Amino acid sequence: MVTFLLLILAGLSAAGLIIKKKKTGAVDSIGIIILSMLFFNVGIGGLYAFAGHAFMADLVAEKIGWPAGSPFQFEVAVANLAFGVLGLVSLKFRRDFWLATAAGYAVFMLGAAAGHVREIVQKGNFSEYNAGAFLFVSDVIVPLALLVLVVIHRRLLQNGR
Repeated sequence: MVTFLLLILAGLSAAGLIIKKKKTGAVDSIGIIILSMLFFNVGIGGLYAFAGHAFMADLVAEKIGWPAGSPFQFEVAVANLAFGVLGLVSLKFRRDFWLATAAGYAVFMLGAAAGHVREIVQKGNFSEYNAGAFLFVSDVIVPLALLVLVVIHRRLLQNGR
């Protein structure tokens, strides 16, 4: 699953950068983890999701358990594209930009999670892209972890650590 691959890449990238740059402090290490998650999970993940919803809409709809041909899928594609761009641009801009990107991404993904849970409860939709690991990792754990890390990082910076 792409979500797990991107999370592994973010972790390996962060570990490699921390070791290479010899970062031992919490602020620097957390900043590198955030940057890796923003790049891989939000940036690359957003572009991947955009491509799926925009160019393979019927296949993605089937894997979510939705009917093919919904015009809303293109809107979901463009929302993913927006977050993909924000994730990549996070390499250049920091602090407040990271918070805004992480907060917006968390709202979008947690909202998607709520929609998936509603589909499970109301329609018994346990399709591959609607339930299970995909739901919990991609739509809940990653955005919450990123948001928590950004908040911790900001507090550490404010306290001069």
